[in-house]
Amino acid sequence: MKRLLLSALLATLLVGCQQVNTTSGGTVGATRKQSMLLSSEQVDQMAATSYSDTIKKANQQGKLLPDNDPTVRRVRVIADKLIPQTIVFRPDAAKWQWEVNVEKSPELNAYCMPGGKIMFYTGIIDRLKLTDDEIAQIMGHEIAHALREHGRERMSSEYGKAIAMQGGMQLLSIATGGKYDAYQDLAGGGLNALVDVTYSLPNSRTHESEADLIGLELAARAGYNPNAAVSLWQKMAAQGGGSGPEFMSTHPSSNTRIAELQAKVPVVMPLYEAAKAKPATSLAPKKSNKTKSK
Repeated sequence: MKRLLLSALLATLLVGCQQVNTTSGGTVGATRKQSMLLSSEQVDQMAATSYSDTIKKANQQGKLLPDNDPTVRRVRVIADKLIPQTIVFRPDAAKWQWEVNVEKSPELNAYCMPGGKIMFYTGIIDRLKLTDDEIAQIMGHEIAHALREHGRERMSSEYGKAIAMQGGMQLLSIATGGKYDAYQDLAGGGLNALVDVTYSLPNSRTHESEADLIGLELAARAGYNPNAAVSLWQKMAAQGGGSGPEFMSTHPSSNTRIAELQAKVPVVMPLYEAAKAKPATSLAPKKSNKTKSK
C-alpha cells in the first residue's frame, strides 16, 4: 500500500512538471530547459498581489516617491528604453503590465517581480553614485530574472519539495494510525507563502549567470554601455567590506563573475553601437498604478 501511494505521488509530480525554455537565447546564447510545476499565471498573480501590497505600504509610510520626483523620472526613462528590448527574448513580454517605482530607503537593493513589477530603492542609486549606464545594468539584470521566470522556477522547486514532504507525512500517517497528522499542515504549506520563501532564498549561480548575460544584452540593445556592468559590480564588491550590501546577499559578485561579463562585452558591443544610431520605441508605463492611501 505504501509503495502504491509513493508511486502515485511521484507520478503526480512527473505529470505536473513541465520542461520549458522560457526565453530565446539572444545574442549571448542563454538557453536552458527549466522544470516548472506552477503555471506562469499562478506566479504572476501572486507577484502582482505582493507588489500591490508593497506599493500600498510604502505609500502609506510616505516612502513611495511621487511620479514627478527626479529619481523616479530618471529610472522610468531608463526602463522606457529597456522594456521594448525584452521582446527579443520573449515576445509576450510586450503584453505584461509593467510597473516602475522607486522607494525611499537606504537599502542597496532593486528587483523585478514576475510579470514586470520593478522597484528601485534610492539607496542603491545614491550610495553607489550610479550612472545611467549602471542603473541600466541593474535593471536589465533584474528584468532578466523575470523574463527567465527564475522566481517561478524556484517556487516550483520549493512547491515540489512541499508536495513530496506532505506525501511522506501521509505515508507516515497510514503507517502510524494518524499519530503525526498534526504536522501535515507544516509540510503542505500554501502557494502564497512560497512568494516570501522563494524571494528570501539566494539565487543559484546558474540563475545569476543567465541574468547577467541577458541583462547585459538588454542594456546594450537599449543603448547603454556594456562596460558599465564591470564598473557596477566593482562598486558592489567595494561596499560593506567582507559582508557586502543586501543586494549582493542574493546577487553575489566575484572576480569570476566580473571576468565573465568582461568576456561578453565584445559580443554585445555591436548591439550597443547600433542602438546609439537609432531611436528607441516605448512599452514602459509613463506612470505607475500606485495604490492611493485614504
